[in-house]
Amino acid sequence: MNSKINYKNKEDDIFILALESSCDETAASVTKNGLEVLSNVVSSQVELHKKFGGVVPEIASRKHLELLLPVIDEALEKAGLEFADLDAVAATYGPGLVGGLLVGLTAAKAISLSLEIPLIAVNHIAGHIYANFIDNPEIKKPLICLTISGGHTDLLYFEDLKGYEILGRTRDDAAGEAFDKIARYMGLGYPGGPAIEKAAQNGNPEAVDFPRAVMNDNSFDFSFSGLKTAVMNYINNQKQKNIKINKADLAASFQEAVIDSLSSKLLEAVEKYNIKSVVLSGGVAANQRLREIVASKMKELEIDFYYPSLELCTDNAAMIGAVAYYQYLDRDFASLAISADPSLKL
Repeated sequence: MNSKINYKNKEDDIFILALESSCDETAASVTKNGLEVLSNVVSSQVELHKKFGGVVPEIASRKHLELLLPVIDEALEKAGLEFADLDAVAATYGPGLVGGLLVGLTAAKAISLSLEIPLIAVNHIAGHIYANFIDNPEIKKPLICLTISGGHTDLLYFEDLKGYEILGRTRDDAAGEAFDKIARYMGLGYPGGPAIEKAAQNGNPEAVDFPRAVMNDNSFDFSFSGLKTAVMNYINNQKQKNIKINKADLAASFQEAVIDSLSSKLLEAVEKYNIKSVVLSGGVAANQRLREIVASKMKELEIDFYYPSLELCTDNAAMIGAVAYYQYLDRDFASLAISADPSLKL
């Protein structure tokens, strides 16, 4: 990092421009002292990818190139700041689609170099976790976090926010990935999570008894490939028998199986660890049925329960800025030689 850079201390106001481009959302945000969001601009590509039934990486990358600079300009304008006011620039460097990651990271490098301000490389999954603290900075630790998205299903224990223990992960499909695949197979469209949830509203969650994976080693790991196969087999069998499928019942039964698997493992972990809070993060955390079930169980146990607002559940740059602030305080800066890591783990 350039020796001319003057670093601010915790007592100072720190303004960070954060960029997020790991999948199909082009996003930029300006944060003040981590949790105060001055702007949070997101340009979605959902309509562009709908006709393909999922995200096409090359198309997503090209769209990020087209949208990123206008999104950055809008984020600065809404924040009432100029480039010269920034103390650091942050970008997601993984996990995600490598083309999209490179667009955001390259832009952040150029801004860092030209303004002589620190470059901060942020883990996308950490961003989803920290999104909770934007809305609820008073969350008490230790806590357990269930992170559920299109690419990840992780159960994590935090003694504080400096370190964590991985309690369990999916052994195959992530929960969000299962939602997308089944929605596509049912002809409900993309993105799958909201499509399944909408279809399930008028359905009976007990109409079809789908399996829940049981781990023989008593771990906190998840598995959704068996459930996905069971749903596909059910659909194929009904079609072969010329039996009309009630999509609402099917969606509700599938959704219930996913949520039951998620919430039961979460509850097992809560009963084992002495914690003060439970938080959800990631795109699937927007599922209302999941929120209701977990909220009910945590209320019985008298444990605080939190989840981000809907706009902070999906990919956004404010969550990246929240993580970046604490990395700034730790002087955890990246070299301009850093590259994207599409398989990055927590």
